[in-house]
Amino acid sequence: MQQVIALIAPAFGISQPMPMPMMPFQVLSASAAATPGAAEPQQAATPAADGASQQVDPNTTALPGGETEADEALIDGRRRPGYNKQLPDKVEQDNPGAVNAPPPEAFYDKYDGEGPMSNLGLQVGVPDRWRIVSSLCPQKDKLSGKIDRSLYTLFPRLEHVCHSSLDPFHHSLLKGDRPLARGKRPGFLKGDDWFLIAGAVSDTIVEPRSFPIPVGNQTTSDPNQIDVFGRSNSLVLAQTFIASVSLLKGMTAFKPPTIEYRIAIAGNINHVQVPERRVLFVEPSKGTRRTDGFVGLQEAFVDYHLGQYDSKRYDFFSVRAGIQPMQSDFRGFLFNDNQLGIRFFGNRDNNRFQFNLAAFWRLEKDTNSGLNDITQAPRNDFLLMANVYRQDFPIVGLTSQLSATWNINRERGEVAVDKNGFPVRPALLGDLRGRNYDVVYLGYAADGRIGRINLTAQFYGALGHDSNNFLTSGPASIRAFMAAAELSYDIDWTRIRLSGLYASGDKDPYDKVEGGFDAVFENPQFAGADTSYWIRQTIPFAGGGRAISVNGRNGILNSLRSSKEQGQSNFTNPGTMLLGVGTDFDLTPTVRVSTNVNHLWFENTKVLQVLRNEGSIPKDIGWDASVSAIWRPNASQNLVFRLSGAVLEPGRGFDNLFAQQGKASRFYSVLANATLAF
Repeated sequence: MQQVIALIAPAFGISQPMPMPMMPFQVLSASAAATPGAAEPQQAATPAADGASQQVDPNTTALPGGETEADEALIDGRRRPGYNKQLPDKVEQDNPGAVNAPPPEAFYDKYDGEGPMSNLGLQVGVPDRWRIVSSLCPQKDKLSGKIDRSLYTLFPRLEHVCHSSLDPFHHSLLKGDRPLARGKRPGFLKGDDWFLIAGAVSDTIVEPRSFPIPVGNQTTSDPNQIDVFGRSNSLVLAQTFIASVSLLKGMTAFKPPTIEYRIAIAGNINHVQVPERRVLFVEPSKGTRRTDGFVGLQEAFVDYHLGQYDSKRYDFFSVRAGIQPMQSDFRGFLFNDNQLGIRFFGNRDNNRFQFNLAAFWRLEKDTNSGLNDITQAPRNDFLLMANVYRQDFPIVGLTSQLSATWNINRERGEVAVDKNGFPVRPALLGDLRGRNYDVVYLGYAADGRIGRINLTAQFYGALGHDSNNFLTSGPASIRAFMAAAELSYDIDWTRIRLSGLYASGDKDPYDKVEGGFDAVFENPQFAGADTSYWIRQTIPFAGGGRAISVNGRNGILNSLRSSKEQGQSNFTNPGTMLLGVGTDFDLTPTVRVSTNVNHLWFENTKVLQVLRNEGSIPKDIGWDASVSAIWRPNASQNLVFRLSGAVLEPGRGFDNLFAQQGKASRFYSVLANATLAF
């Protein structure tokens, strides 16, 4: 029809109508109704007598069948924006004698004139947000001791939130998932939001190993042993139980806790078997086996949150006092221990800036377990520490740390003997005289990534003064340094690592400068960590000193100390160099396999030559190869099983120091470890 009108319209002087799309009547009606002023459709106008025709507005043309309401023509479920139907008249109810509803003031806090009225909190007697669902769980019958499970037939999903408090994989009052109820907590705990966090850890170690074991001077377990070193195989069994309790007040999310009280006690039982005498005890009559136990206080501190300095982003300041854990850098190269001290720490700029100011008074350690021994007076060894962290500096993705650590040792007039009878202070090297020393460690560390390359780097410079050099019997300056870095690259479920470490050694033991780098209490997570042979095992420095080790247990530095736990730092040492490559394979979410191969050297063997009275000693320590597997059955840290093995292929320098005629040419270390945590 539109085509016909378009052809004849010019002949009658009628302007050509605008083309209209073909639309259903209902949709066209809805479109017309939505036009402003079209609520009441008008009839189409007729042509004028002079033959001029007015333009027909299709939006006002009535549809066949009568008028149609626009809202009635809309598709179900849709509405026209800005259009509201007329509401019905208000219904007034008048019930004489009925109880009126409580006024709004009965449910809201009393308005004190501050802030808008909309900020008033609703006071309704419902369980807190942690117990609002679990309050529906069926309770155990006091007489029968059984739980009526019939409620689960009506609400089957309710069973997913009803669990025992001893279940470590679900919400529990003992894990701090819910606050202590007001009627079930001690009266001295004021206010709300008190949480109890209880933990228990069982750590089991089975460790067959071999290392150069010197033959006893006075007597031996085998009369045919006439060499300096005897049989090398030994066995270590250790079981440690750790129980911890934390009581904290706070919101547990975003905002730091207001205050925290924490205590952790560890008990250790260990058994060691070696083939030679005078290794486990100074008395040769005590044999080659030792079983020992000890209970130590590992944590006992109060952490108070200075809430008046909080920012809108919950940046905070806190003070922590007592026996507490502290790690000086990202990987624990300098200090990683639980010691008595006070620490002021916090953050700013939305957690991009962090800082620590700390002072520690070092506690004595138990000889065989390494736990804190509070039954003895603390050592005259102090540590002052300050560090700052800055995220995304100097580039995005990299966190930088600047640190200054001052170790103040005043044990010159003391003689200390460990539990097994071996002297530890002063070390039995050189003139056997006690000494004091002050050393300041200035450090820079970086941790993060550059593009797809993960990076961890550490540098320390040690500057200080030693009151007595054990070779010159005179004072000496301390000038030493170390640098370490680890690069890694991730390919799907594989990580490839490249590690390097350089710790300076003393080039001239008889000058007035001690150039060998040594840490305070190292525990490095680096180059394979405790799965590595050199880091895991202690090598006795037989023939060069009495009760002296080349390196310390769980330490990487060749420090020539009597004991990492009880001895003093020694800056007259041969230094350490390491290059290594490793891989991590995340085979499944529960299984990881790691490999590591390191090559180690002494940085300078001049000190070893003097102590051994040898003309030359090669630097090469040897190759250290290790592999480990970690299995977490539940993909969590509650159950962790680890098995690792390491082999040391001695180099020329190691063979020169610890040659064993007719004995094993390689040394091994096997570690089976099971950790169960609640």
